[in-house]
Amino acid sequence: MADASFKDVPELFENELTESLTARTESLSTFRELGPPDLVHVLKSTGRSGQRDLGSYHFVSGVDASSSASLAAYINSLTYNIEDDSGWFSKGTSWKVKSGCYCCFNAFSRVDVRVDVKIPGGVQAYVVDLRGERHEATPELWQETFLSALLRAILYSDDPTYWLEAYRKLDPITTSESELRFLQAAEALFMKGWQVGSDPEIQVATVVSNHLTAAIMKYFGDSGRYQHAANLLEKILAKEPEVASLLAKSYLGMNEEVKAVQIMATAIKQTPQSYTLLHVQCDFLRGKGKYDWALKLARQAVNCAPSEFVTWEKLTEIYIDMGQYENALLTLNSCPMFTYNGRDAHRSLTPARVHLPPKGAIIDILPERIKTEDDEADPALLRLPAPSLRGTWARAYSLLTRLVSQIGWDELLKTRSSVFVMEEEYRMQKAQTDGPRSAGVTKVIHEDGTVITSPQRGDSLQGAAAQKADDDASTRGVVSPTQSAPDEDGHGAGNDTDSETLANADALPTIRISTESAREQAAQDKAANGHEEAKENGVKDAPAETLEKPVQAAENSQDGEGGPAAPQEPFSFSNKRLCERWLDNLFMVLYEDLRVWTIFRAEVAHFKTQHVAYRKTGLEWEILGDLGIRLHHKEEAKEAYQRCLDTPRYSYKPWSKLLDMYADEGDIQRTLQVAVRVAAYQWGEYTEMTYPTQIARCFFKLGQIHGHAKISYSLLSMGLPESVLKIMESYLLYGRLFKVEGYDF
Repeated sequence: MADASFKDVPELFENELTESLTARTESLSTFRELGPPDLVHVLKSTGRSGQRDLGSYHFVSGVDASSSASLAAYINSLTYNIEDDSGWFSKGTSWKVKSGCYCCFNAFSRVDVRVDVKIPGGVQAYVVDLRGERHEATPELWQETFLSALLRAILYSDDPTYWLEAYRKLDPITTSESELRFLQAAEALFMKGWQVGSDPEIQVATVVSNHLTAAIMKYFGDSGRYQHAANLLEKILAKEPEVASLLAKSYLGMNEEVKAVQIMATAIKQTPQSYTLLHVQCDFLRGKGKYDWALKLARQAVNCAPSEFVTWEKLTEIYIDMGQYENALLTLNSCPMFTYNGRDAHRSLTPARVHLPPKGAIIDILPERIKTEDDEADPALLRLPAPSLRGTWARAYSLLTRLVSQIGWDELLKTRSSVFVMEEEYRMQKAQTDGPRSAGVTKVIHEDGTVITSPQRGDSLQGAAAQKADDDASTRGVVSPTQSAPDEDGHGAGNDTDSETLANADALPTIRISTESAREQAAQDKAANGHEEAKENGVKDAPAETLEKPVQAAENSQDGEGGPAAPQEPFSFSNKRLCERWLDNLFMVLYEDLRVWTIFRAEVAHFKTQHVAYRKTGLEWEILGDLGIRLHHKEEAKEAYQRCLDTPRYSYKPWSKLLDMYADEGDIQRTLQVAVRVAAYQWGEYTEMTYPTQIARCFFKLGQIHGHAKISYSLLSMGLPESVLKIMESYLLYGRLFKVEGYDF
């Protein structure tokens, strides 16, 4: 059956004919935003009676979806791609493509456009709606489908979190004419852009915050050709004043700051409530060091869009810039968090057979794709919860790690206890107010500020249950009114904290933070890690100290470095706030990251003093590199990724991370050496595209400084095989074709 396969196109063979089409039809109603990549299904036949037809399918992006003819042409190209293994002396079974179906999701109208191709002859185009009913394809639907396909090709091009088996990525835009058609379609459908959804950090898609605007800014921004985006946005500005934020961003990208400031000044009078415009102004002022001015704008943006995560995130960043860490922590605590919804994907089917043919000579430089001992890692590294964070949770965590990288772990814990009510403080306050209590009722102040009267302990079973819940309250503490009577008992709404989980189970793993487990874990950590050296550059410098665990229950705060904030002063809940449960959990996630990092750096220092080689598996070095990036230890992370490359492990990530690092440093030689490997991995995964890709972005970044000619000559000096050199030169060819900055020197 091998000769029924394509030569260099990946494919998954079906168990039952057309099962992939049926599964896609059934899944149409689950596609929320841009939809999955295009599905190509083909039927192959030998033409002999009694010989069963074979059905296979693969996924593709980058194909021109402007008409039924262009989609039919892609299926027709597959007919020349079937392997022919029959020898000259014998006539083997000859397989041919009998028919094909190309499915392309229209993200604007939420329908699936399909083209059936019969070979020889016969093309039928139709539309399948969410109920599975057929309709006629109109020119308007074709324009929407064309743009939808381009958006997927641009946004899914180098997304490391989106992976599909047998997914072929082709260049979406190869000529200046096709780029012009993209701009025309984007202009025509710009006001409908909110219909295709937005990034997971945006709660409500708007005309300026959606996948269409993100794709436009990414496509032209990665190559530094902002003038084309500016020309498009200038036309739309007359109809939609909010577009001024994107236009100003484009002019700033073109280094035309005066023009950008003029646009922002005019637009803020027309749309003073546009948080995207306020954010562009914020970033501009931060770049100029005017943090106090940026702070006012960021506060205004929060007032304009209090339900958006990005406005609170921007305010937190500015507080960190200004060194106002208590305000930063309080603002982070106020961030609205959303359930993470990933990219749309097909329902996975179990294929009868998977055909993944090797793609060109460039993949010969890659290691064998087999599982080795370098694919194993210590369970403590594999269990780290931070890599599973997505969406707003990952963004909030990055702010927390930025805080700890600037002020250290101990200072972060002090700041946390100074702005949030800790359970020890709550118990002290409760003990003071338990004595002089009015008989019969007590007032319970909940997180939302509501005051509810409840019976005293012993008045009823419900009262006893409520009191027990108070005793088990978490560190989230309470907020009581400023003028609280001495006999009021303020206690929080944190019930059932044993085995507490995050509000969104799919966003973070469960972290147990009950009273007893926290004490036991602290004791175990102390026993296990008491002899280890502390982490350099981030936690503390004292060699014999261990990492202090964030207290969740009523632990003695004197165990920590700082002790109680001000034990002599009378304590009041009125100047503290509740810590949100998700932020409490992020502190525990951060503690796990820092604990592992501290142990790792202590081991490295110990082995260096002993003049002994420090060994880890390839996967362990990769995890430690990711950990260093998360904790903002760039040099240590780079070293870990470089050590990972010394192992014969098939892994794309360390090469990809190093490519960005070397490009940021302006190191041409190392960037090119790593780029060859990244290109090999991409071609091995059937990414046959030039732009927009990570390699093109890094090349164009270097080209702005050194020029494309120097990059081209450096490639020639590497003595690469002809086929590999052609692939690497294709990125520079795109630069010459579209006149990317640096192409002419």
